[in-house]
Amino acid sequence: MRVLIAEDQVLLREGLVRLFEDRGHHVVAAVGDAGSLLRTVDEERPDLVVVDVRMPPTFTDEGTRAARDLKDAHPDVGVLVLSQHIDTTHATRLVGLGGFGYLLKDRVLDVQDFLAAAQRVADGGSALDPYVVGALLAARSADDPLSALSAREREVLELMAEGLNNPAIARRLVVSERTVEGHVRHVLLKLGLADSDDGHRRVLAVLALLRSPER
Repeated sequence: MRVLIAEDQVLLREGLVRLFEDRGHHVVAAVGDAGSLLRTVDEERPDLVVVDVRMPPTFTDEGTRAARDLKDAHPDVGVLVLSQHIDTTHATRLVGLGGFGYLLKDRVLDVQDFLAAAQRVADGGSALDPYVVGALLAARSADDPLSALSAREREVLELMAEGLNNPAIARRLVVSERTVEGHVRHVLLKLGLADSDDGHRRVLAVLALLRSPER
């Protein structure tokens, strides 16, 4: 996997470089600002970009704005936002696209889980921290279709949005796979989404709903 890292904190940037390279991946570049990120993607065409939200010069939302522009120009490049901050303004648009993830730095507790999420995003899938999903749901209007979901169905939806398949959801909730299958069917039915055996398309269909504020 060819990786480009955009992180303004030099110690974290170098740590990510070492992490990916130690696992056999090729870091094509490591930059410290959003402007350099976009130029370098054009030159290097990586499989995955790991980007922070707050970067120079204003340290507000440069990273997610750059992620939006990057996905517009290179929809095949995976983008993994890795940050301490949640930016729902730009994330609501990005979550419905293939190859997008959003993880929180202080909630990444396992290296293998992080690398698996990075690979999933590079392959066109999804990886969202539950806190990010919760923030996206809270940003939606109260009269949207999600209000029809039960508490358990909402929990299953959030795990689907993380990119987990049915067996993984069953393990997380300590229930049977058949129980999870039933919850997933109900979620998709209530949201008006067609079921699919394709896990990525199922996740992306659900996330596409989350990015539509008028629904």
